[in-house]
Amino acid sequence: MAKNLNCTALSTLAPVVYIDKHQSCQTMKPLPVILKQVKSSAAVRLLEKDVKDLNKNFDDIVEYLRNRISTNANQKTEAIQSIRSMRISIDHHINQLEQQLLKDLETEHSKLKYKMETLLREVDKRAKQIRKLQNEFSNMTKYATELQTYVGLTEIEKITSKEANYMEALKRGPDLNECNLHVKTSSDLDFLLHDVKSFGEIRVDTHPCNVLANARRKDQAQYLVPIPTIDQIKPSFLNTLKESRGKENRFADCCILPDGNCIVLDDVHKCLLMLKNNGTFIRSIVSLKEIPDSVCFVKDDTVAVSFYTACEVALVDIGKCQIDRNFNFPECCSGIASDGQVLVISNPLHEKIIVMNLLDESKKYLNEIHVHCISLVDGKIYGTNFLKNTVSCYKMSGEVLWTFKHKYIDEPMGIALDKNGFIYVACKRGNKIVVVSSDGKSSRTILNQDNRIENPCSIAIDVKSGIVLVTNGFRGEDSLLFKL
Repeated sequence: MAKNLNCTALSTLAPVVYIDKHQSCQTMKPLPVILKQVKSSAAVRLLEKDVKDLNKNFDDIVEYLRNRISTNANQKTEAIQSIRSMRISIDHHINQLEQQLLKDLETEHSKLKYKMETLLREVDKRAKQIRKLQNEFSNMTKYATELQTYVGLTEIEKITSKEANYMEALKRGPDLNECNLHVKTSSDLDFLLHDVKSFGEIRVDTHPCNVLANARRKDQAQYLVPIPTIDQIKPSFLNTLKESRGKENRFADCCILPDGNCIVLDDVHKCLLMLKNNGTFIRSIVSLKEIPDSVCFVKDDTVAVSFYTACEVALVDIGKCQIDRNFNFPECCSGIASDGQVLVISNPLHEKIIVMNLLDESKKYLNEIHVHCISLVDGKIYGTNFLKNTVSCYKMSGEVLWTFKHKYIDEPMGIALDKNGFIYVACKRGNKIVVVSSDGKSSRTILNQDNRIENPCSIAIDVKSGIVLVTNGFRGEDSLLFKL
């Protein structure tokens, strides 16, 4: 790709730049500049959506808990009726066993009721706080000053993050499991009244919670299924992308939207295109002034595009087909990734990664990280270095977790992860797609020239459908879709 040749050329021709300890201070924007753009920033819409989703999640849980309490009460009534019905047909000496069983039923139901009511009070309390927070958020965006909005957004982000963590912990834990009361009476009661030692038993039948909560800046929780081994990954060919405008194009990078549609960068005509996941062309989204380098999905209808030579990143509203914001940087911008809260941008020329908060546009620099294409998943940064033929994984702090090098990894470019944490790497010179284990200890080639892979430069994966998009060589019509 042209962008990689530029990286190599610049890294050999440009003088070494030493950044002193005050560099981060020099690049900070004045507070009035930040405040001027707070309400119009994309972060406001993202945070507003988070608050709204969080409020909906709490309302759903409250309704679920109330229904469970009512259902358990009905189950208790049905159990009592069953017990009474059996009691009528048996002798008086069973009374004591019956009373003991009723006591056990009452004890188990009391435990369930107390547990549910306690949790209901806690969830309802938090739900009221979120509704109050939502009203305050609306009033703040309407009536607050820019400074008040800036401070308020930070506080609201802390609260929503805390409550979202509580919500996720609640869903992962056992507290929302469906507990059902049942009574099982002995079948011998009709025949062996005097030999029966027990009237029955009370058991709680537990099932997972069926409440589907809105995901917070990540995909919905997936069903528990066996995780395949690296040897079981065998993609099958689906389609070829078809750019219907009759132009020679070159797809520099790609990403897949939550609805399954594909976004590709045409760096020949400097434009952003949308295609269906069956390979057919939908529309051109926006024309770009500079040659694009990389693209990633951010949130909702927003994608981010990086420009290597222009040292710039743009947020593009693909619904409105327009550029919302531009962010300028003092150095080149290559690979880009996002989790909806931050943008992570690679700068291979100076061996660093830029982490920019979308809320306040503050930046953090992770030095001594030499990667080109990157991916951000579950708070970890994955990157490829096509000069050293390595794949690496880093914490958000910049600490390296592992680096993988193998003869199969030959000029690695695009990188993407599937729902099981396997890392897929497009090896340009090797004409292959290699999958690396989540611990960075093993790898395997899953696609090669026999599968029409030729000079692959980027790869994207839809974790929900398992569809894989590979941009192949320098022609858009050679971009392929596979199914995991």
